[in-house]
Amino acid sequence: MSSDTVLLQTQLEGVRRFASGKVRDVYDLGDRLLIVATDRISAFDCILPNGIPGKGRVLTQMSIFWFDMLRDIVPTHFLTADVDEYPAELQKFRDQLAGRSMLVRRAEMFPIECVARGYVSGSGWKDYRAHGSICGIPLPAGLRESDRLPEPIFTPATKAQSGHDENVSFDTAAAAIGRDAATRLRDLTLAIYRKASDYAATRGIILADTKFEFGMIGDELVLGDEVLTPDSSRFWPRDQYAPGGPQKSYDKQFVRDYLETLDWDKRPPAPPLPEEVIRKTGEKYREAYETLTGRSL
Repeated sequence: MSSDTVLLQTQLEGVRRFASGKVRDVYDLGDRLLIVATDRISAFDCILPNGIPGKGRVLTQMSIFWFDMLRDIVPTHFLTADVDEYPAELQKFRDQLAGRSMLVRRAEMFPIECVARGYVSGSGWKDYRAHGSICGIPLPAGLRESDRLPEPIFTPATKAQSGHDENVSFDTAAAAIGRDAATRLRDLTLAIYRKASDYAATRGIILADTKFEFGMIGDELVLGDEVLTPDSSRFWPRDQYAPGGPQKSYDKQFVRDYLETLDWDKRPPAPPLPEEVIRKTGEKYREAYETLTGRSL
């Protein structure tokens, strides 16, 4: 499968599918899982009919890059992305798996999204405008959209199977998973954010916010899912940063901006994307990877 081919759906005959999300197809290998990042793209919680060429590779390779960088802070579920090291029954699917899949340890995931924010943006900006706080954390008056916060904050969210995740307070998260676990996740989330943010700054990028997912493998707490990708994070080019409104971003903003021009109620089915929007979005994803890692896909 060439790098220009769009993979919207994996077909691994004989391998049990464990789950299928907006972007990833997950297969059950017993105590391990195979996670395949397709080229699907979603906006406003709807999967669009078009894919973005190379997107799945960007998400996978960027996650692998960060898993390696963060291993001194927290263990991860990642095992390998080398198809040669996969179980024999997966070898025949190499064209669907190479570059866009990971073999990982199976973990019992916590039912919350762990969000770190260093800037006031997105749903955090909406909360701040309405309440002067984000997830119950009071913030200084007079902040502008995209302003840097005095210090990074932990703003958990519930995981929604459909629809939008809901921002919740630390106490609500603690009630769901236990205060000790919530405290550990908060401290890890902020530690990872600080390290990643400091690194991104050396590459000319602002990490405005990001979300993580954690789980347990026996007694070991691990970082799972995807990590610090354009799908889970807001990356802004530092040389274009101008607080007081939305920022240029390394993500699917081209898609959102186009869809906002349509007479669409943001419910399925989502409309198709024009080739120009697909091309520009793909370029942004690749640019994010290459700028942050210094590598080429």
